[in-house]
Amino acid sequence: MPSMDPLVSVIIPTYNRAYILPKAIESVLNQSYPNLELIVVDDGSRDKTPWLVTKYKLKYLRLPKNFGPSFARNRGLFHSKGAFIAFLDSDDIFVRDKIERQVSFLIHYPQYKIVQSEEVWYKGEKRINPKKYHAKANGFFLDRAVKLCVVSISTVLMKKEIFEKVGYFDEEFPLCEDYEFWLRVALFYPIGLINEPLVIKSGGRKDQLSSTKGLDFYRVKALIKVFRKYQHILKPEEKLLLLGEAQRKAKIFLKGAYKHGNLPKIFLLKELFNPLDLALPVNI
Repeated sequence: MPSMDPLVSVIIPTYNRAYILPKAIESVLNQSYPNLELIVVDDGSRDKTPWLVTKYKLKYLRLPKNFGPSFARNRGLFHSKGAFIAFLDSDDIFVRDKIERQVSFLIHYPQYKIVQSEEVWYKGEKRINPKKYHAKANGFFLDRAVKLCVVSISTVLMKKEIFEKVGYFDEEFPLCEDYEFWLRVALFYPIGLINEPLVIKSGGRKDQLSSTKGLDFYRVKALIKVFRKYQHILKPEEKLLLLGEAQRKAKIFLKGAYKHGNLPKIFLLKELFNPLDLALPVNI
C-alpha cells in the first residue's frame, strides 16, 4: 500500500562541499519519516561532488556554473514533488526524527504552514551558545525579522503553497537571500517553533557566505524592496518599522563604506532611497 504520509521534499544546495556533504545527505536518508525525496542541487562544484552523490539514492541536479544559493534552492523547488518542503545547508545535519516531528506539528496545528526548531551550534569542534537576540521566531515575527534573520533555514519545514503566495528566493540577492525571503513570509504567516534542537549546525569555516563583509547593504536592499512591493497593504506601523530599520542599517553600512572608500555601494544605496523621498542617514 502507498504511504499515507505526505511527501516531503528535502533540498540541499551545495558548492564544493564534498568533504562534508555525506553527513548532510545521510542525515536525510536516515530520517525516521518514511516518505521523503532528497534533491541535491550542485551549484557548479569543481570538487568530487558529482562522483560522491552516485553512492546515494537521491535526485541530483548539476548546474553548469556557480549561480548562488537563491538560484540553487529555486531549482530544487522547481523539481520538487512534495507538498512539504525542507531545506538543509550542506554543512548542517538533521536529527533523526526532525521531519517526523515537524510533519506531526503541522498536521496537529493547521493554523501554521511553517515550523522551525531549535538547533545546536558548533564552531569547529566547540559548541556555541546562541545569544538571546538570536532566539528563534515564534508566531508572527515581522518586528523581529527586520532586525536580523530569526529563522534558520535548515530547521524549517513548510508547506509548498507558501511559495505561491510570497514567491521564490530572489536570485538578485547573492547574500542575505534568506533574510529577504523571511521578510516576505513574515508579512503573511506566523511560524511555529519546536523548542528542541532538531538540527546540528556547523560553522567557523572560510567557505561560509555569512562571513562576508558588508551584509547590511543587502539587508537594506531587502527592506526597501519589500516596502516598495507591499506598501499598498502595509499598516502604518509596518511601514515605519521597515523604513526605520532600513535607515538604521544604512547608517551602519555607510560608516564602513566611507572608511574603506566603497563608492559604488554608497551610490547604489542612495539610488535605493531616492524613489522613496528619503534621505540617507549620512549625506553624500
